[in-house]
Amino acid sequence: MSLVVRVISPDQTVWDNAAEEVILPSTTGQLGILPGHAPLLTALDTGVMRVRVNKDWLPIALMGGFAEVEDNEVTVLVNGAERGDAIDRATAQSEYSNAEQGISQAESPQAKIKAAQSLKRARARLLAAGGSV
Repeated sequence: MSLVVRVISPDQTVWDNAAEEVILPSTTGQLGILPGHAPLLTALDTGVMRVRVNKDWLPIALMGGFAEVEDNEVTVLVNGAERGDAIDRATAQSEYSNAEQGISQAESPQAKIKAAQSLKRARARLLAAGGSV
């Protein structure tokens, strides 16, 4: 038995295939989904979703949204998503370094919030690309 997993962003379907397991970055922590999981609706944080297919893990950077689990179908609706194998690691590392600098240079509360959001997005992309922070 397997799951049908769909990751849908406003401009594209990032993933629509079968999988054995999914790990979601929910707002309350990592959430593992296996076949037979109880129905669920959860908010997703910016982070890395991992999809297991044939013993291999595919990372997908998610930029917040929602996930629904029902009848072995996982539907992930997000503001943005990018497969890890489509992200250039060097570019992601550079973006992460720039975002870290943005945090230290932010002065106003609004600038600090914006810089923190940029850092979360850059971190998710870097981790999905196989980098480390």
